[in-house]
This record gives sequence, C-alpha cells and structure tokens, in this order.
Amino acid sequence: MKQIIFRPEIERFDTCREFVREFCLDEQDLILTNEFIYRPYFGELSIKATVVFQEQYGAGEPSDEMVESILRDADLSCFRRVIGIGGGTVMDIAKVLAVAGEAKLDPLYEQAPNFTRLRELVLIPTTCGTGSEVTNIAVFARTRLGVKMGLVSDSMYASSAVMIPELLSGLPFSVFASASIDALVHAVESILSPKATSYTKLFGYEAVKMILKGYQRIAAEGKDARKELFGDFLTAANYAGLSFGTAGCAAVHALSYPLGSMYHVPHGESNYAIFMGVMRAYLELGEEGELHRLGIFMADVLGCPESDVWNHLEALLEQILPLKPLCDYGVTEEDLSRFTESVMTTQGRLMANNFTGLNGECVLGIYRGLWKREP
Repeated sequence: MKQIIFRPEIERFDTCREFVREFCLDEQDLILTNEFIYRPYFGELSIKATVVFQEQYGAGEPSDEMVESILRDADLSCFRRVIGIGGGTVMDIAKVLAVAGEAKLDPLYEQAPNFTRLRELVLIPTTCGTGSEVTNIAVFARTRLGVKMGLVSDSMYASSAVMIPELLSGLPFSVFASASIDALVHAVESILSPKATSYTKLFGYEAVKMILKGYQRIAAEGKDARKELFGDFLTAANYAGLSFGTAGCAAVHALSYPLGSMYHVPHGESNYAIFMGVMRAYLELGEEGELHRLGIFMADVLGCPESDVWNHLEALLEQILPLKPLCDYGVTEEDLSRFTESVMTTQGRLMANNFTGLNGECVLGIYRGLWKREP
C-alpha cells in the first residue's frame, strides 16, 4: 500500500521577483495565469516568456471547451516549460498543457493514465485552497457529456511546486475564505479516507490544526488578521494537497460536482455548501474509528467539549464565511434527484474513498438537508 507520494520539489520565495530570478524565465517558457495576477506581481519584471491569460478563454471552473481553445491557439512545440500561476482552474489547465499532444481533451481521458509529460511543469498557487500544485489530478467539466470528471496521471505531477505568500495579498476575503475552507475539506476527507496512512494523516491533521487556529485568530481579531497568516494558510493547503494526493477526496467533492457543473458555483464554495451535510451523515451512521479521533483532535484545537465539537466547527466556519443553502444558488427540489443520480453513476472514484458507505438514499438525504435551511 502506498504510504505517501512526494513528486514535485517544493520551493518557497518571499517575493515574485526572487522566483523569476531563480527560475531564469525565458522565451521557451509558457506562463498560464490571470491578468489580474500577472500585471501587479510580474508585469514590471521584464519577463521574456509567452503569457496566456486564462480568463480570455472563459470564466469559472475549467472545461473541455476552455482547454481546447487554449490548445488551438498555443503552439506548444515552442516551449520546454509550462508555468501555471493561479488558482485551481489555472493549475488544472497547466497540467494538461504539459502533456497534451493535440488540441482535444477527450483523448487524454481515453489514454489516462498512460501518457507522457512533454514539457516541464511548474505550479505556483495564488490561493490557499486547492493543493493542486502537489497532486496529479485535474478536474474538468466535460460539456459534451454534461459531467465534471477527474483526469489522473503521474505525468501531470509538477516538477516544482513554488510557494510565494506575496501572491495571496490581493485575495478578496471571500475568496480567501472559500479557498481555505476547501483546504480544510481536503484535509478532513484525506484523514477519513480508507486509503489514509500514518504519513498522510500527519500532513492532514497538521493542516486541520493550522487552518482552525488561523480561523480562531481571524474570528477574534478581524479579517485583516489573515494578512500575517498567508504563509501559514499556504503551507496548510500544501499539506492538505500532499495528504489527499495519496489518500484521495471523497463524498464532499463528489456531491459538490453537480452544484459546480450545473450552477457554476466556485469549487471551494461548492465544497463548503456540502461539507457539514456529509459530516453529519457520517456521524449518524456511527462515529467510531478515525471520525471519532478527528473529533477529539478538533475539540482540543477549538477548546470545546468533544460532544459539541461539530457544532463549534460549524459556528466557527459561519464566522469566516456564512453558509448558504443550496436553494440560494438556484438549485430546485427537482434537481436533488438528478444530482444524486449523477453522483452515483459518475463519481465512483471519489465515493470509494468515503469514511463509510453512502448509498443513493443517503446521498439524496444529504442534498435534501442542505437544500433549504430551517428558520
């Protein structure tokens, strides 16, 4: 059984200027990023690389249409290195740019995991959520099929994952909040996964502690307190990525995918919308084993009784980002059955990592409980 996978070299720089100087960017580099990131942090650094702005090809979660448009426009044969600087959308697309040999995404799904990385890959996160810089997973909306699906291959591991806390300084608080909750979900799901090992739990539990301690400080001191914690949150998201990169994510992600694909809810926010519903379902089915140990651990971090730890966690998260019911995103009651069918038929890879089995009836019950909050 695999204990933990370490593939990218992890590097850290205080500033973007230090990174550019160390990595010697040149004409053979393709940078995929967003203009609102590139202009303030890299725009005055005289970089000779070719720069592609992801938002020119579509907004929101990554899709096959977005990827294929970029592949048609970019002559990848000119580049030896792809550098993804951004959130989850940018990093997922950058992984494909490192392995793509043609301007179509479907063949990669058909060949996965057996394809070769054609270009060196450098990933630089600008949020503190996805952990994607250390994983070999990319998730895309496959518009022709009407589903979101993961693409997994060892060829999509980055050569280098680069941490630059300076890049978090421009995040609006709501984006910071949803991204860091996403990292918390990654850590919790990896801890509870049947594939978890003592190594993945080491990183997962440390990520949970760092995130919750950070939230407690923000709740006590105000939103600006996060500015001194960017390095910690970036590290915590990276730890969570290392953990779920081996142990996997589970039902929270599986149940959030229909919300993201049908209503275009950002990934971190859609995970947050589902998170406590899945945890409550696990608790109802029995809290023995790792779920019980996780509760004890979080109670110690939060300084609350073990018997009330999940209520305390929910209240703390509400202070960071108010939770919205699914109906507030436009989800109809009729959608809940469609969501359930989609999860049970297309998300087997994720559902296999659940802490305990969740059948279709359980999944539908989770959605119903989250659809409209009681006054």
